[in-house]
Amino acid sequence: MAGILYLCATPIGNLEDMTLRALRVLKEVDLIAAEDTRNSIKLLNHFEIHTPMTSYHEHNKFEKGQLLIGQLLDGKNIALVTDAGTPGISDPGEELVRMAHETGITVTALPGACAAVNALVLSGLPTRRFCFEAFLPTDKKERRQVLEELKRETRTIVLYEAPHRLLRTLQELLEEFGNRSLTVVRELTKKHETVFRTTLAKALVHYTENEPKGECVLVLEGIDMEAVREKQQQDWLLVPLEEHMEHYLSQGMPQKDAMKAVAADRGVPKREIYAQLLRESGKS
Repeated sequence: MAGILYLCATPIGNLEDMTLRALRVLKEVDLIAAEDTRNSIKLLNHFEIHTPMTSYHEHNKFEKGQLLIGQLLDGKNIALVTDAGTPGISDPGEELVRMAHETGITVTALPGACAAVNALVLSGLPTRRFCFEAFLPTDKKERRQVLEELKRETRTIVLYEAPHRLLRTLQELLEEFGNRSLTVVRELTKKHETVFRTTLAKALVHYTENEPKGECVLVLEGIDMEAVREKQQQDWLLVPLEEHMEHYLSQGMPQKDAMKAVAADRGVPKREIYAQLLRESGKS
């Protein structure tokens, strides 16, 4: 029979967050696949775990993944661990999980720490709906595309960022999104954990004056579409009605449809637009 692939969450800072189940599985499996063996060996030594370990990371995930799948098919049980937190979240573990499913291997996850979820529930921002983007792309074109998509995201947005890139990211978010509520969570579960509830503008000032330290999770308010619609309606109300109508008529839209579009833009019934147009035509 094929073995089982265990996704073992490990602490993101505080070693006391290691679960009893994860400790047992790490001791019982035949092999541990670690994103960084130099990092994971410290954890294993702390808990006196002597299971053999191999590396599985972004740069060998396809070749090593095939080898691990072969061992699983041979009946070996393998535990996958990341540097910190839950495997498969913003790391190459997702590729191994996909390969395992495609070959019919059983995959199970041992719940535990996850920086994105911890930061979200600490943020004080809405948690019912959220989107997780992890680290923004470094490629300029791809980064611009992601920011454009997130600009109109109504859900709470969760991002990861390294301290040396934090100022640049805050500046970009402020320029692209405008000033929004933000919670910066640093050093999760560690001695100097901080939860900084602020805004993008204030955060930029703060971290310009105080050098960022420690890995950060940014939890950002989604766009308030109702407020956006109200602002758009107010802007359209400042435009003369005939000019507003011409905006749609010039695009080849029939007059009836143009009146409907104008009414929607201004947040008023279509009959009100019709009546106002009649009054203005009567005056002329």
